[in-house]
Amino acid sequence: MSESPIQPLWVRVTHWINAVAIVLMAMSGWQVYDASPIFPGFTFPPTITLGGWLGGALLWHFAVMYFLVANFAVYVVLNLVTGRWRRKLWPVTPRAVLRDLGAALRGSLKHDDLSRYNAVQKLAYLLVIADIVLVVLSGLAVWKSVQFPLLRTLMGGYDNARVVHFCAMSVLVAFFAVHVAMVAIVPRSLLTMIRGR
Repeated sequence: MSESPIQPLWVRVTHWINAVAIVLMAMSGWQVYDASPIFPGFTFPPTITLGGWLGGALLWHFAVMYFLVANFAVYVVLNLVTGRWRRKLWPVTPRAVLRDLGAALRGSLKHDDLSRYNAVQKLAYLLVIADIVLVVLSGLAVWKSVQFPLLRTLMGGYDNARVVHFCAMSVLVAFFAVHVAMVAIVPRSLLTMIRGR
């Protein structure tokens, strides 16, 4: 009998779809941002944007949005139904986070058992899941501001919803960068997300 994978197939598939979708959403979103910058004097270089112009960027952004939302919904539902989140991400305590963060900063955090997340990973995954929800909701408040006035109001109005969307996207990109850096430090973790073990 073969041992169960560290990362089941559905986790791996949804992970990679989320990764590609987030990269495409960020790049097209940066092109949309450049058409009407929120912060004066700050724009993204054309080499890292997608769409070529506002219309093209919006087409990319909205097309990929459906994939991201549908795939994220599948990911959330399967994690809840299988109990994976309860097993993998709980409990997480401030004391454990500080302990593991200190060990990571000293270079002494162990990565022997890739089937278990340390407290910093647990917190990071919980935060990024909440951040994706905020990205989607703030994006909806910007895109369908008239249709969702309560959501727009909760975001502090249309202009503030754009700021919330930009900041939430920035947190997501920062997580992505740290995630890639951590994979470089522990390359075996990439293999588990490709082949399951």
